[in-house]
Amino acid sequence: MTFNARQDRRYIRSTYRSNRFVLVDIAAPRAQRERPRARVNLAFVVDRSGSMTGEKLRLAKLAVEQSIARLRSDDRFAIVVYDNEVDVVFGSAPATPDARRTALARLSEIQARGSTDLAGGWLRGCEQVALRLSEEGINRCLLLTDGLANVGITDRDELGRHATELRARGVSTTTFGVGRDFDEVLLQAMADAGGGNFYFIADAAAIADYVTSEVGETLDVVARDAALEVVAGAGVTVESLTPFRTDTHDGRTTVRLGSLVADQVLQVVLRHNFPFGEIGHETEVRIGLSDRDGVLAGVDQRLTWEYADSRTNDLQPRDRDVDRAVARIFAARARQEATGLNRRGDYDGARAALAAVATRVRGYAGSDTELDAIIAQLEHDSATMAAPMMEVQRKQVYAASYNMARMRTDTGQATRKP
Repeated sequence: MTFNARQDRRYIRSTYRSNRFVLVDIAAPRAQRERPRARVNLAFVVDRSGSMTGEKLRLAKLAVEQSIARLRSDDRFAIVVYDNEVDVVFGSAPATPDARRTALARLSEIQARGSTDLAGGWLRGCEQVALRLSEEGINRCLLLTDGLANVGITDRDELGRHATELRARGVSTTTFGVGRDFDEVLLQAMADAGGGNFYFIADAAAIADYVTSEVGETLDVVARDAALEVVAGAGVTVESLTPFRTDTHDGRTTVRLGSLVADQVLQVVLRHNFPFGEIGHETEVRIGLSDRDGVLAGVDQRLTWEYADSRTNDLQPRDRDVDRAVARIFAARARQEATGLNRRGDYDGARAALAAVATRVRGYAGSDTELDAIIAQLEHDSATMAAPMMEVQRKQVYAASYNMARMRTDTGQATRKP
């Protein structure tokens, strides 16, 4: 595996609260053939509301069928469907051939109908996982929907809190949004809080590909509940710009990366804000990597910064790789913000959000061609979002930006070493 942390600049100002950025590069280890993979405990939660009529529901059923075909008999699965009512089609059971046949026979009888109690369906699926929680395995609920939550709990913050609590109990959440009518901000928030992944499926024909790919990643986990542990000096605040949940307690910041799959390549951008200090004084940050099973144990690195005068700060060299990573993150965040503004009809606001980041990057880009390319793309996107967009186009931009920020492929899969 690989673990490396580096800072954008070495010096910090003595009379200002300086921001400095750190880029952490992680490459997960390969799967060990002599070590059996962790068992999985999954719940498939499928929206069967009226908007799923026809091909979407048929393809969702196919996705479940192809996914459970990949499981071993010592894995577990459950199937839950929902509209304004919630039904457990098949309660959690080992994935034996007989269980699969019974589950699929029951699922084949499900028809689309009714409204969308997304929360009720999802929570029932999580309950199925929690009832048979595997301490040594991967416990995950996979939620697929094509519509807005309009029955039961609909508040984004409340659903996010539930996802956080379930994650703390060991149940993670992955979400799939199909088509143009779902709430991508909600599904992303649930996945972020729940320690899973969020996928946008523009074309219903690809439902099975997306769901089976996520199941494949779940079967290929090599480090459960990976986390960066950042210990900084007094007065130093640390935040992750990469969209992973972050907790801070007693000077220790924990960035929760979720489970890592074999050969996964990941970058995390951290922003450190430093208090005033005396010129010549050094301050240190320790960054470590951990996981539930100790696969990543003993990996850490120390970085130091020195307080200096303004001239020294102004003339110091920059690490361009860190600059590029920071620029990509801010560009992705701006695109997500701009899609929301565009949807609300605030086209000037959408344009301004992107233009502001382009101006910021231009301030330190110099002659760097990669940074120039980021600026050019922001300017192009600024012009695009200054006019009405199709809803599917907005969702594509939003999801692609999210995936880029988390160093996943355009379609949401983990990036891996060749």
